[in-house]
Amino acid sequence: MYKYFEEYDLEVSEALKDNFKNIIEKIGEDPKREGIVKTPERAAKAMQFLMQGYDANPEEILRSAMFKETYNEMVLVKDIELYSLCEHHMLPFFGKAHIAYIPNGHIVGLSKLPRIVDIFSRRMQVQERLTHDILECINSTLKPQGVAVVIEAQHMCMMMRGVQKQNSVTTTSGFRGQFEKIETRNEFMNLISSHLR
Repeated sequence: MYKYFEEYDLEVSEALKDNFKNIIEKIGEDPKREGIVKTPERAAKAMQFLMQGYDANPEEILRSAMFKETYNEMVLVKDIELYSLCEHHMLPFFGKAHIAYIPNGHIVGLSKLPRIVDIFSRRMQVQERLTHDILECINSTLKPQGVAVVIEAQHMCMMMRGVQKQNSVTTTSGFRGQFEKIETRNEFMNLISSHLR
């Protein structure tokens, strides 16, 4: 039998549940209606899940899987899925991140780069800061020869409300060290746009 378990702070859950119930009432819906009666509790749990990045230390995650290695060429992990909440409207934005670094005596376990994306994404964000946070975390913790981050995302605050542009994609980027050189940056950009498998 399938069992699914998530752990939540009960005090936080109760406070959030009351707030969501109040929101439901204020928009004109009946919080006692059958389909909605458990919505405040579900929304409270969902919000804690979506914001769990505040409870994690991204630098510790990277340091836990750093290994001495003489490899000094580009390491690229691309098409990392990300989901976040825009801090202006609390609506989702989602897309993918591409991260590369050039080691300087240490490499990091490949799974840790997507973990860093998740930690910073699971906070109230703007895409610009998300890009910067990921970049600076890798740069200051690994101290590589260079690091590059590109994020491509679609924002529900632009699609569902406001300008309502369904096909817009926002791209942000950040480069440090060797990636500030045009040749290295071009290699990175070519690799993330290629479809090699």
